[in-house]
Amino acid sequence: MADMIASNYDLILMLPRFGIPLGFGEKTVREVCRDYGVEERLFLMVCNIYTFDDYRPDDEDVAAIDRKLVVEHLHASHNYYVEERLPHLQHHLVHIVEKVGEQSAAVLKKYFADYCKQVREHVRREERCLGETMECGVVSEQYARSHDNIKDKLTDLTQIILKYIPGERLNEEMMELVFDIMQLSRDLEKHAEIEEMLLSGPEDFQLSDREQEVLELVAQGASSKEVAERLKISVNTVNTHRKSITRKTGIKSVAGLAVYAMLKKQ
Repeated sequence: MADMIASNYDLILMLPRFGIPLGFGEKTVREVCRDYGVEERLFLMVCNIYTFDDYRPDDEDVAAIDRKLVVEHLHASHNYYVEERLPHLQHHLVHIVEKVGEQSAAVLKKYFADYCKQVREHVRREERCLGETMECGVVSEQYARSHDNIKDKLTDLTQIILKYIPGERLNEEMMELVFDIMQLSRDLEKHAEIEEMLLSGPEDFQLSDREQEVLELVAQGASSKEVAERLKISVNTVNTHRKSITRKTGIKSVAGLAVYAMLKKQ
């Protein structure tokens, strides 16, 4: 277990969501999961999703996992975002912006307060969707794709801090804040992938309408920036769709995607 965590330190943040504390010594992943009543196969799938961008679990392995356990993990992630990460980020942000002038501080505080409100509303909607998923066994496309907007706002906040807040006296704390924001943004992206991969059946691994639009433009040679301008979405969202297309199709190169797009039209 210690070797696996050392290969990707972001996995440390996964442990509390499974109820696993640090201090597991030389125990294997199987032994640790057994000690804390964690489904080993689910734990390894989540760790692989967080570690490898092109990872996709086998359909048979996904089908063998109790969806109730997946939902419990997603509940724990929601609590982590709302109860731990947002207050942590807010604490640092408030301390930093108080040094940049009263008017600027008020604007940035309101921006982040609105963001926190949006995340909490987003989590409440997801919690309702999780209940529906347990009843009907299907995760909706809207649910699986509902993270893009809040991720974009985190990206915007990062750019504001990097470019427009003077950091001479608070440089170390600002770097810590930016790092934490980037980590949360990646966490949210992986969280969405867990929903899509582990709550969707094999038949759901089809391209969405938006992904199809992105695919066709990429196949024509458009860059992510050009795709974003054409579709009036952010570059970050385009890149998220491109990762999803690669994950669903197993095709990574632009040339391969061009062939795939052509075959899809036939």
